[in-house]
Amino acid sequence: MAEGWTRHLLGGHVDAFSAGTAPSGLHPLAVRVMKEAGVDISGQRSKSLDEFLGTPFDLVITLCDDARQSCPIFSGAASMVHMGFPDPAKASGTEEEVLGIYRQVRDRIRSELIPFLNELICRSRA
Repeated sequence: MAEGWTRHLLGGHVDAFSAGTAPSGLHPLAVRVMKEAGVDISGQRSKSLDEFLGTPFDLVITLCDDARQSCPIFSGAASMVHMGFPDPAKASGTEEEVLGIYRQVRDRIRSELIPFLNELICRSRA
């Protein structure tokens, strides 16, 4: 969802890539809640961190605590930041309850990650 928001809202300013420590496919509920918000992520795919090892990045952001704990050190990353969001794929309950968790995470990503990236963009232009 973070890659989708970033590409949708900041695509002309940021190249966004996402990967997981244990990728298991693009979750249909993530696709559904992002579509509700007007962002189509159905063309994205679940990627492993291994695909990006050795790739130079200006910034690596870990979003889930599991990723923070098991994320390798990206030797090519200029800096690393952690923003803690619950992993909605681990949510349990009825479909409506799980959808609610996905929506909360979707909205938190937009309200926390995007302003953070916007600030970085503004600083880099100054």
